Amino acid sequence: MAEDLTVLGIESSCDDTAAAVVRGTDVLSSIVYGQTALHKDFGGVVPEIAARAHAEKLDHCVEEALARADVGLDQLDGIAVTAGPGLIGGVLSGVMCAKGLSAATGLPLIGVNHLAGHALTPRLTDQVAFPYLMLLVSGGHCQFLIVEAHDRYRRIGGTIDDAPGEAFDKTARILGLPQPGGPSVEKAARHGDPARFQMPRPLLNQQGCDMSFSGLKTAILRARDAVVADAGGLTIQDQADLSAGFQAAVTDLLTEKTRRALNIYLADGPAKKSFAIAGGVAANGPIRTSLQQLCIDHDAAFIAPPLALCTDNAAMIAYAGIAKLSDGDIDDLTLSARPRWPLDDQAAPMLGSGKKGAKA
Repeated sequence: MAEDLTVLGIESSCDDTAAAVVRGTDVLSSIVYGQTALHKDFGGVVPEIAARAHAEKLDHCVEEALARADVGLDQLDGIAVTAGPGLIGGVLSGVMCAKGLSAATGLPLIGVNHLAGHALTPRLTDQVAFPYLMLLVSGGHCQFLIVEAHDRYRRIGGTIDDAPGEAFDKTARILGLPQPGGPSVEKAARHGDPARFQMPRPLLNQQGCDMSFSGLKTAILRARDAVVADAGGLTIQDQADLSAGFQAAVTDLLTEKTRRALNIYLADGPAKKSFAIAGGVAANGPIRTSLQQLCIDHDAAFIAPPLALCTDNAAMIAYAGIAKLSDGDIDDLTLSARPRWPLDDQAAPMLGSGKKGAKA
């Protein structure tokens, strides 16, 4: 039974080195080593630095996860690892670590799609019934998925360029705010006037659930340059107003596109209407509040896992591994690291690639 399986999860797709032990739906441990300090001087994640840090930290992270869970390797039923999509050097580091452990112990090796980990997190935290609508919104990804089973997904929309989290980071850099950009922009926006600068809402008037965020970055850049040219620099209030205008535009875009996605999902007549959100942008207060109200209007449950399980972590990878292992879906030592790996291979590929991970 899946609830009796104990799996070690390993995650290294971007700039977080993570390991976790999960038994059924119980997270026995979840360890994450962040790399913010390593990349802060470069304005974004440097893939080579990230891969090297993963290689240095993975074994320590695994040891700590096992110790925190009070579980030995001989008590595990399998080893799950992110095999893609993501920054290939980081993904490869995790896959090689998992292969070594599998070869040494004889434990089954399970390659997990990083996006499936996020998409199945509501099952881990809230045991949400299939099918449910999922908005994965983070620094590297943004897409709407109808999750029909642990191995069956239907993508009905996504970003054609930057992910929202990346747009937040770029906006923070443009405005001289600290990284990570999401919390900094949200904090500045609390004291700003969203109506002072009119930001565009790309693709809002076009049909469907696809989104675009790169134009917002350009609009912020031009608005900032206009203020600097006129006044000689940015004041704290200028930063706040620009942040508020940007955040309002992102909130409007995500809310309207989610409304359309909900209508598509609800048209199938699910027995239990559920909408879930995951990814770092899910922590943004105004965005979260707007989506919660949208769910109330559509009589659908709103599920947002705890932030520690919304952002990149290995507990979600271990849980997705449990789902695959319970079906006998395991890999061997030929498992490859993949920079791109769409969940819905019937949908047209998404365009573009964000600095925090390849689109899928």
